[in-house]
Formats: sequence, structure tokens, C-alpha cells
Amino acid sequence: MQRPSFTKYWLEVFVVCAAASGQTRPEAPESPSITVAPMAPAVGAGYVGVEVCKGCHKAESLQFNLTAHAALKPVHADSVTGCEMCHGPGKAHADAEGAAAGDDAKTAAAGKLIFSFHANPKQNSGRCLVCHRSSRDQKAFAHSEHLQHGVDCSSCHSMHLTEAGRNPEARRLGNAQSNFFNVPTLPEQNRWLHNSQLLKRQPELCYECHGNIQAQFALPTHHRVPEGALKCSDCHNPHGTANRSELVRSGSETCVQCHVEKRGPYVFEHPAAKIEGCISCHAPHGSINRMLLVRREERFLCLQCHVNPIADNVPHSRLSFQTRGTCTRCHSSIHGSNFDADFLH
Repeated sequence: MQRPSFTKYWLEVFVVCAAASGQTRPEAPESPSITVAPMAPAVGAGYVGVEVCKGCHKAESLQFNLTAHAALKPVHADSVTGCEMCHGPGKAHADAEGAAAGDDAKTAAAGKLIFSFHANPKQNSGRCLVCHRSSRDQKAFAHSEHLQHGVDCSSCHSMHLTEAGRNPEARRLGNAQSNFFNVPTLPEQNRWLHNSQLLKRQPELCYECHGNIQAQFALPTHHRVPEGALKCSDCHNPHGTANRSELVRSGSETCVQCHVEKRGPYVFEHPAAKIEGCISCHAPHGSINRMLLVRREERFLCLQCHVNPIADNVPHSRLSFQTRGTCTRCHSSIHGSNFDADFLH
């Protein structure tokens, strides 16, 4: 019996490990800490309870009962839970629906007697932020770029993904990279339950607005987001941060979560990495160049900063720049060094 080659053996090991991790990849390692605000009944409002809602909205009720929202316990004896916690008191709506008797005009009028998340983005998100403002990852959403551009919570999340309930075998088309290299994906309903009730999986959901980023991920060299090895939210917090591009951490600290060998601290730091960050040399999403570099020839990338022949950061004379090869042939420790100020080793 012929033994498999060394490369083939480790490739099979990688595929098996990726398949195992892919089954739990959508779920965050730690759920956000959220304090549920006790919601007292509004004075003079009528509440009917989830059973009355279920009479008409059976598909939504079945999906909602699978989520953590349905498992919330009342803080006080009269605290509001269930559908009316988000949609508001439903007695007027339920009575009007019953009196409509199939009349389209009356049914449409009855739909306006309850909050159905068809208001402006600030009002829609305000319902969610009653509880979700207590989470560290979500408390800044009221000042985020998404909300400022009219993207509310319901644009990305759904508490009752009825399409998943009706078609649990739904599959996505995807692009070439994701179809060829992707790790196994969860069934749509399980994916929805374990991925913050997102309407679609990442990055397809993000691509609906960020088409330019989708094009960058289709370039030859890219982070393995289309393949499912990374998610957009591993680097960005869509609910808002104080960092540029809504990064989860400031500057290069986001990158060194994975690229820990580049973190340092070093005795001699590369100023570009400390001032501009990794993106001064690397394209974070995708590039036609190796190592996600922003320039095809490495020496031209270096000469974007090291261009003045009489400056301190250019020790070479005017005519001594190499015309072939790369700068890192000599300056090998380009991210930082503990031994040499010129990053020679």
C-alpha cells in the first residue's frame, strides 16, 4: 500500500480540522453581556400575550421561540415579555384584525396600530437599544456610521427568520473562492440562531452595501473571508467604535490579534507601523500583489517614505539604491528589531 505524501497528509489534516471548527465558527466564543431592562406595562395600554399573537403569526412565533429573547424571564410580576416587549401593546391591533374579517383596507389599518419596525432607523433601533445599550460591543450604535447612514438593527438582524423556517435547506450561491475552498457551513436555521440572528451569513450580508469590498476580496491575494476562515466582525465592529473604519481595536492592534509575531514590543520600531499602521504597506482586504502589499515592487513601496537621499531615514547615497531585488533582502526585520536600528537582523 502506497503511503500518502507528506504534503497530502497535512492537507487532509487541515481539511478535517477546518470541517470540525466550521461547525461552530459562526457563534462568538463569548456572548455579549446584556442587561435586560424591566419593561413595565404602559398606563392605559392593553397587552394580550404571546398566545394571541401566535394565532395569526404562527411562523414568526415558531422562530421567535427558538431565540434567547423568548427565554427572557419577567423581572417583576407585571413586566412585559414576548412579542410585545419589542412591538408594544397589541390589544388594539388584535381587536382590529379580528374585526377586519378579511377586508384588505381594514387589515391595512389594523397593521398601523402596532409598532412593526417600519419607522425611521432611529426609532427602529431605539426599540432594540432599550436592552442592548448595556453591551460593550453594542452601546455605541447610536453614534455609529451605520445608523448615521440609515442602517438600523432590523437591516441586519431578525428575531424571527421566517424564510429559514419555511426553507431550512436554503443554500447560498457564493463566489468561486468560497465555493472551492470553503469550510462546511451550518444549515440556515442553525446558522441564524448561532450567529446573532443575522439575516444572512457574513460576508454576504455585508456585501449588500459594501460591494467595493467584495471586489477586493476577489483579488488573487486576500484574507480568507470568502472561504469562511474569517468574518468581517473579526476585524470590524458594525455597532460602532471610536476607531477608524469601526475597527474592533485601534490601528494595528486589530491586525496583531492574528499576526502576533508582528506585535512586538521591539527595541527599534518601524515608524510606519506605529504611525500609519499596517495599512501603510498592506491592503487589508485584497491585493494583486504578494503579502497584500499596496505596490507590486517592494522597493517602490519603501521609496514612498524613504525617498529623500539626504534625509536621515535614507542612509544610501543618491545613486546607491539597488536596481534589482528587494529592500528586505538586507532589511529583513522590517516590522521591528531588537538588535539593529536599520532592521538588518
